[in-house]
Amino acid sequence: MIDVEHLTKTYGDRVVVDDIGFRVEKGEIVGFLGPNGAGKSTTLRMLTGYLVPNDGRIRIAGVDAVADPVSARRSIGYMPESVPLYPEMRVGEYLRYRAELKGIRGGQLSKCVDAALEKARVADVRSRIIGQLSKGYRSRVGLADALVADPQLLILDEPTAGLDPNQIRQVRDLIRSMAGEKTVLVSTHILPEVESTCSRVLIINKGRLVGEGTPDTLRTTSEGGQVLVLLARSQRSQMVSVAEEVEGVRRVLDAETPADGFARLRLEVDSGETTEALFMAFAKAGLPLRELHREQTSLEDVFTNLTTREGEGSPDTVEVPETPLDAEPSAEPKQKNGPEGPGTGEGGDEADGGKA
Repeated sequence: MIDVEHLTKTYGDRVVVDDIGFRVEKGEIVGFLGPNGAGKSTTLRMLTGYLVPNDGRIRIAGVDAVADPVSARRSIGYMPESVPLYPEMRVGEYLRYRAELKGIRGGQLSKCVDAALEKARVADVRSRIIGQLSKGYRSRVGLADALVADPQLLILDEPTAGLDPNQIRQVRDLIRSMAGEKTVLVSTHILPEVESTCSRVLIINKGRLVGEGTPDTLRTTSEGGQVLVLLARSQRSQMVSVAEEVEGVRRVLDAETPADGFARLRLEVDSGETTEALFMAFAKAGLPLRELHREQTSLEDVFTNLTTREGEGSPDTVEVPETPLDAEPSAEPKQKNGPEGPGTGEGGDEADGGKA
């Protein structure tokens, strides 16, 4: 569904995206992670046609997105981090307008708008003026916009920003429900969200792709030692002395002796082979182990390791104004009064009272 090769973007002498390549297969849900300034949003803007790369190739559903961006966009539903909306329009009116821009006509128009309103959980504010909605509701209107044309590919940049915990869970469930049906590339800083929704992860730092794989694979192969936990009926000093003599033990992370008389060690080791060596060494010393297991590395540990290995990424400060993907500034429709127009008699939005 997405095929990227040697993608590069520069501004003057500064390289923002540096020769990256990756594939996202049909039906995959892939998380796109990176610290601020890593080139993440710039990459998404190139995928969706906002920016033209200096070098490289992008294919969306088999279409060359650089040579024919209009055709490529027909397969994409894009939700940028700063959702561009017309604040004077009502939610339902805006989504109908956006659906028409995306080529939806006739009897399908109302069906697509209704389906997007329901999926994004904004049906209850369809007649409200967008500018009077809370940030969380405006964000979900942007999600409805991405969904309205029923695209094959969804590219979501921070889709849960500004949402409350219940709304985050709803968006997470929606993304999970699309597995196998749609392809989703989602950028987020919420790592538990990635672990719970994404089958694969891409990590970018300083414009380069530094990690790729399933969350489990990244936890296993991330550069750095494994952490083993040992428990034995022994004095802490005895266990430390034995462990430090075993080849492959890098260091003792911590050691403690609980009240039950069992000492507990946490060790950083080179590889899985060290596990057997530790077991044999403790048996030989007359200190049989009651427990020996590998401590699970979190995705946060992997992310921190991969993105701070060479220091922080350089700031990606070049900003491109966000506008509706298919509309030029002059394409703003004439407003009208009445049931679907902004009107002047609309009261404050109830979503600002207790909803995010």
